[in-house]
Amino acid sequence: MRAASLPLPWRVYRTRLTTRFRGLDHRDGVLIQGPAGWAEVSPFWDYDIPESAPWLAAALEAAYLGYPTPVRSAVPVNVTVPATSPDRAREIIARRGGCETAKVKVAEKGQTLDDDLDRIAAVRESFGGRIRVDANAGWDVDTAIRAIPLLDKAARGLEYVEQPVASVEDLATVRAAVNVPIAADESIRRAEDPYRVAEQDAADLIICKVQPLGGVRACLRLAADIGLPVVVSSALESSVGIAAGVALAASLPTLDHACGLATVQLFDRDVASESLVPTDGSLPVRRVEPDTVPPGDAELEERWAERLSAMWDHLAATRDIGELTGGVL
Repeated sequence: MRAASLPLPWRVYRTRLTTRFRGLDHRDGVLIQGPAGWAEVSPFWDYDIPESAPWLAAALEAAYLGYPTPVRSAVPVNVTVPATSPDRAREIIARRGGCETAKVKVAEKGQTLDDDLDRIAAVRESFGGRIRVDANAGWDVDTAIRAIPLLDKAARGLEYVEQPVASVEDLATVRAAVNVPIAADESIRRAEDPYRVAEQDAADLIICKVQPLGGVRACLRLAADIGLPVVVSSALESSVGIAAGVALAASLPTLDHACGLATVQLFDRDVASESLVPTDGSLPVRRVEPDTVPPGDAELEERWAERLSAMWDHLAATRDIGELTGGVL
């Protein structure tokens, strides 16, 4: 099946998540095949077409232009611990694939700060490496300023706190009030002007995700312009999409932190038999061939057909498609 305007073969995947993540029990997306290989486009369903279109731009670039020449052959990654029970957190840490950094989700709706503290304590008891937390903008300023020192104590030192609050102004306020480094995620990938993070001294480092920011090359330009240390993270993709994140991390001039790209373990079934999962705490730089794609049903394929067509039309009206495809389209 093809979207009305998308001039590439594509396939839908859908898989169950082994642990509930960001309120999701399943993940689905589209794999497209171009001259340079396979790529992924998988914006979440609560994203409208203008916000989803950069995800398609990233996939087109990857499918037609491939990736820049890497400066490293492997990328260190963190293990991700969802907002789960302490026992489940310990299980995840035990199967971390040699990762020396743990990213722990906090500020989940329906949970309390005590839940977060218990989870962090369980991770620290099981693990001697670095711990970072991700609040996904789940706190207000007062809550963040109260919670961060407590989480820092439970972790016996946090590497950083990712996006504790929503706005850039509030991020700057929290950063000035706590003694833990602050990372900006949503303030970069979902902002009209990501440069405001640096202009307002709102973060110590930035999180770059390839699909939401429109591709590997767009991320490299943004990182160079902002000038802060970069951590590359996934948007909960299959191994095909993770390969793009690894390509970005491998192309950065410097890489001082483990990247948040070891998330395929959250999939019950990946799209490839040779999944991108960490060995000795790192992921290799390589393309992925999807040979075990868990399919979606006819209704899901139709929904994606309509969505891809709308994203393509939006891109055609707002971007130079030829720039993304090397002049092929």
